[in-house]
Amino acid sequence: MANLLDIRRRIRSVSNTRQITRAMKLVAAARLRRAQDRALSARPYEQMLASVLKSLVSRAETYDPKSGEARHPLLAHREEKNILLILVTGDRGLAGAFNSNIVRAAIRFVNEKAGLDLRFSESLQQDGGAARMHGPLQRIEVQSIGRKGRDFLRRRFPVAEPNSRGRGIYLVADRLTPMSKVDLSQATELAARIIDRYTRGEVDSVYLAFNEFKSVIAQRVVVDKLLPVREIGRANVQQAEGLTEDQQRRALKAAQGTGTRLRAADTRAIDEHSARFAAAKVDYIYEQSPDEIFNSLLPKYVGVQMFRALLESVAAEHAARMTAMDSATNNANEMNDSLTLAMDRARQAKITKEIIEIVSGAAGQ
Repeated sequence: MANLLDIRRRIRSVSNTRQITRAMKLVAAARLRRAQDRALSARPYEQMLASVLKSLVSRAETYDPKSGEARHPLLAHREEKNILLILVTGDRGLAGAFNSNIVRAAIRFVNEKAGLDLRFSESLQQDGGAARMHGPLQRIEVQSIGRKGRDFLRRRFPVAEPNSRGRGIYLVADRLTPMSKVDLSQATELAARIIDRYTRGEVDSVYLAFNEFKSVIAQRVVVDKLLPVREIGRANVQQAEGLTEDQQRRALKAAQGTGTRLRAADTRAIDEHSARFAAAKVDYIYEQSPDEIFNSLLPKYVGVQMFRALLESVAAEHAARMTAMDSATNNANEMNDSLTLAMDRARQAKITKEIIEIVSGAAGQ
């Protein structure tokens, strides 16, 4: 059994750690409240933009009536030979399984598309999985937004330039987009580069893996098909994995008393208002032709979808860190209790030993 001095040192160390984790939980909760407000305030713009595009679809000739081909390049469907997967993770750790869950979802998506059986810890630095890929699929590029995803994947996939050639799975060496300061211009710039690659035919489809956040207990890791645009105003989800009941209970317990929104925000009024605009049987007079407006707004719609994914990922990261720090604080409390009990037992044993020695000495006299 450890002596009393060692136990007191451990109790002091655990108490200091508990103060740090408690402070980190409060900081994450404050940032989560701001991130929730940002994501909610951006939704009316996204909904109205989608409604305007839906209204334009009925008035603009988006498809050629003779050939049936899409007039806008972002609507054109091609055989998937080159796939681009955008992976949205965080920049920092101490967020539980937030980053690893998104990376696991990306690996499952790659397995499904390439017909492989990649493991979470498997490295493909040698051949990039080129020898095992089959079918029309030739190349899968993974572009990471966030430092954690990039650091994890570059130890497993070979790094290549976006415009390079080669059969296999590669991590695209693009500029790292920080998640600490997400704004619309950042998302628009990123979407513009992706749209440019899709328009030139370098990639045949673009997927987005991120954490879809509605509230602390209503979130899921999804893989959404970003390009080509299939249906405006509705996500084309390929994979989805939500929170388990145990994770929801821990998140609910961590969020209590922090002022964060526990349930998804009620946006039915916003949705109904936007839907009325899209379904209104009114012949609007546009300053430009409906075709020109549709062609100019569709890339903005893709940028807004990217912006929404970044905002929700930031909020989900703060929620995961708040839950993780709450669990760490509870574990520190339990460890302190057990150490205090051990210290009391050690002290009692020491006192008992001293009493026995005194009694034995007195009896010997």
